[in-house]
Amino acid sequence: MPSVLAGQRPATRFHTRSRKIAMSLQPYAISPSDAAREHPEAHIGETDPFELDRRRVLRCSAFRRLDYKTQVFAPHENDHGRTRLTHTLEVAQVGRAIARALGLNEDLTEAVALGHDLGHSPFGHVGETVLNELMREHGGFEHNRQSLRVVEYLEHPFPEFRGLNLTNATRECMGRHETRYDAPEAAGDQRFAPLEGQVVDAADEIAYTAADLEDALSLGMVQGEALRDLALWRRVWQRAVQMHPTARVIHRRIQAVQGVPDVLCEDLIAATRQTLAERHIDSPDAARRAAGKCVVLPDETAAALREMQTFLFENVYRHPEVVRQAKAAETILRELFQTFQADPSKLPARYLRRVETEGDDPHRVVCDYLAGMTDRFCRLEHARLCQTRQMG
Repeated sequence: MPSVLAGQRPATRFHTRSRKIAMSLQPYAISPSDAAREHPEAHIGETDPFELDRRRVLRCSAFRRLDYKTQVFAPHENDHGRTRLTHTLEVAQVGRAIARALGLNEDLTEAVALGHDLGHSPFGHVGETVLNELMREHGGFEHNRQSLRVVEYLEHPFPEFRGLNLTNATRECMGRHETRYDAPEAAGDQRFAPLEGQVVDAADEIAYTAADLEDALSLGMVQGEALRDLALWRRVWQRAVQMHPTARVIHRRIQAVQGVPDVLCEDLIAATRQTLAERHIDSPDAARRAAGKCVVLPDETAAALREMQTFLFENVYRHPEVVRQAKAAETILRELFQTFQADPSKLPARYLRRVETEGDDPHRVVCDYLAGMTDRFCRLEHARLCQTRQMG
């Protein structure tokens, strides 16, 4: 798989929009001129490079499948809960808002945000844990690395090459995606993602924290009284009361939940501006080689966010219903993995071809197939291949 980290600055023709974007960016932002691709494509002409990346991610099949992949709760079991797709869209919205305020490249930020979870397995993080265990002797599995694999290899809409041929900058940001639950593909080389990638890291944490809290309250897994001692909740509740002094409690709660991403973004933008100034960040490479990440929250806000995340981990992610669904998902994935390993002929033709004629590791092929499944399709395949066999 080609490296995504080598910087290239091709001679690129810009149309009017690209020139306007370049002129509006801060010196530390990634410019449209930093938009080399692994494979030259003469036919793309003057299309803005990062807008093209965004379009390609939106149109790929892995993006569409996010609609039936678990965020925290089983997708589409109620009409209001998040799926992996709606989470992705919220990350993109938060990311663009932060990028705009900091003078960064919004199109690049959105392309990275939309692609950051393309490789996520079905059944949320339990699916990732199970696949990693099953692949322990064959390179492991981590959804961040799998997202990069999706855009570089598994998606193949072009006859000349595999992958979506995204710009190196987009792939670099995806490869260095890092949050509390994500390890960067490029760990160990002491470089950070460009600022646009760091914005997506922060937007991911902000979006899932706010969304998981809202979903848990909506489903009755968490009661408002249990949040009173959390610093972040006290802040957004007080803000909601001040803004809507005569509102009913239900509306104050809604406004408080929706205020979580607002206050986090406000604090992050202010702290990041200060950090960029103090570290004299004047180019994308200066951000890559800084002493630490430059897109940061103030210490007090970061501690409040961690406190909220710990609360969610203990009271939502370990909720008996979530645990019950996780155990069922683990059984499904293990049995499907064993079934396809024992008889690769049960794989779809394009995956079987990779095993029989292209020489790919059958374990990795099966992992790719399972990781790409939606929760719904995974259950259907398990019923068709495993439960039917057991009944017989």
